[in-house]
Amino acid sequence: MNYGEIKNCDIANGEGVRVSLFVSGCTHHCKNCFNSETWDFNYGKPFTKETEDTIISYLTPDFIDGFSLLGGEPFEPQNQRVLVDLLRRIRAELPQKNIWCYSGYTFEELTVDSRARCECTDEMLYMIDVLVDGEFKQDLYDISLSFRGSSNQRIIDVKNSLESGSIVLYSLISENIK
Repeated sequence: MNYGEIKNCDIANGEGVRVSLFVSGCTHHCKNCFNSETWDFNYGKPFTKETEDTIISYLTPDFIDGFSLLGGEPFEPQNQRVLVDLLRRIRAELPQKNIWCYSGYTFEELTVDSRARCECTDEMLYMIDVLVDGEFKQDLYDISLSFRGSSNQRIIDVKNSLESGSIVLYSLISENIK
């Protein structure tokens, strides 16, 4: 797997201060994608053990709230097979950190037989706290939305959705502050 970028102090891709990994490879090809160079699975640099170690070190400080996984497409099966090990390591070494993932696949596509499903999908979903799902749709673009680009995209509380068997939307901290 290749990756395009690691941001070690990101405030745009999830709540709080985050470390974000932008993986390479995406088959969605959304019109006006903000990161179309990462459609190519060969774009960027190879993801190595040293890359993983760097991410873990960036996540260690107390002021870092969590990890965000973007793309490209993290749920392309060939990416999942690498990312599942990274997520396992984050959960084992930094269990207090939350994990957000952005995917063009919908939650429903990830939980039924689809082109995104592989032997790693369920395990990845169980390690993710928040999933921002759905392809970016230019005709539904809305700059006022928090943490997503188009109104079809949902911010999903993955654990509660998996437990209940239906979609539970995530409640943003900023929406709870009066």
